[in-house]
Amino acid sequence: MKRSLGQECAGEVLGTFILVFFGVGSVHAAVLTGAQSGLWQVAIVWGVAISLAIYATGAVSGAHMNPAMTIAFAAWRGFPWRKVLPYVLSQLVGAIAGAAVLYGLFHNVTAHFEAAKQLVRGAAGSELSAMTYGEYFPNPALVASGAMAVESVTHLQAMLAEAIGTAFLAFFVFAVVDDRNPGRPNGTLFALFIGLTVSIVISIVAPLTQAGLNPARDFGPRLFSFFAGWGEIAIPGPRGGFFTVYILAPIVGALVGSALYERVVRPALPPAEANA
Repeated sequence: MKRSLGQECAGEVLGTFILVFFGVGSVHAAVLTGAQSGLWQVAIVWGVAISLAIYATGAVSGAHMNPAMTIAFAAWRGFPWRKVLPYVLSQLVGAIAGAAVLYGLFHNVTAHFEAAKQLVRGAAGSELSAMTYGEYFPNPALVASGAMAVESVTHLQAMLAEAIGTAFLAFFVFAVVDDRNPGRPNGTLFALFIGLTVSIVISIVAPLTQAGLNPARDFGPRLFSFFAGWGEIAIPGPRGGFFTVYILAPIVGALVGSALYERVVRPALPPAEANA
């Protein structure tokens, strides 16, 4: 069945909405209410959300849900470059919509959290509530708890963390969906392993940068929070870097990770028909 570009874009909107609603929603619940017990619980919610979004929308759009992955697929797997911009815009729409729904659900909870912490939205320190939408380095919750100092993570370290994390994501995505790879998961289990990849990367990178790994996931909610009262705390952020750390670095990382798979691993694999 041939799908229209409009149908594919609708799939990307819906898939990214699912990803943001449950993934960013788990951050809301953890930060604002203490509902999650430890980083792994947040990470596994992200992983399950991504897996379910792939199962739900992958047959329509491929479930990229991430501009960095869309660009990597265009660079290495024949995804049409003419579709890159429509896909990226669709991912941003889905991310903004997810953030808007979460704001509607958690608005009063956020206000109570800010009052309890004596935060003035948009003023210095309010990244502690803004982190439920966009991302900051180092993780503001760890800074507030005294576990880390603001100087613990430099701008360059933050870029490296996001680039390396996204490189691993792209590398493993390319591996588990490659029909030439005899070690890939059987059937549709690849979606589960993509979700678990995100979970393990979050477990390492989130204390440093909150583990964006996805320009749409960061910029969509961040843009929403800019207009929801956080202003310059959202964009450009108290230390800047929202573009270099959370947009540029993941794109570069995805290109590097996918290139490593395509140039180092894939040439040594048997042809696809050998695995049939």
